[in-house]
Amino acid sequence: MLDVVFYRDGRNRLSSVFARGHAEFAIDADDLVCAAVSAILQTARLGLEEYARIELETQQRLGDFRIRWPEERRDDESVRAIVGSAELAVAQIARQYPEHVRCNTARETG
Repeated sequence: MLDVVFYRDGRNRLSSVFARGHAEFAIDADDLVCAAVSAILQTARLGLEEYARIELETQQRLGDFRIRWPEERRDDESVRAIVGSAELAVAQIARQYPEHVRCNTARETG
């Protein structure tokens, strides 16, 4: 199961995304569901770094992906568009493949 969580801060602004696991839709390179979610999250990361010019806190290893953006940039229209679109796209995939992908929203702690 691929779990994706989009975190929101105390002002209900998207603040980070965390993904862990594997969709297990197919074997390795044939797993189009996992590849689709990965492509969406990688595109969001690139958009934030290259288009919005944000330095992100990142962690990326096989089966583990995290990005977090600075609080002072969370109201930027480009940031909201990039991560909001990623959230919508991953949620759509999770609705289509609920046995392979879970997409949730959670509040930041601390």
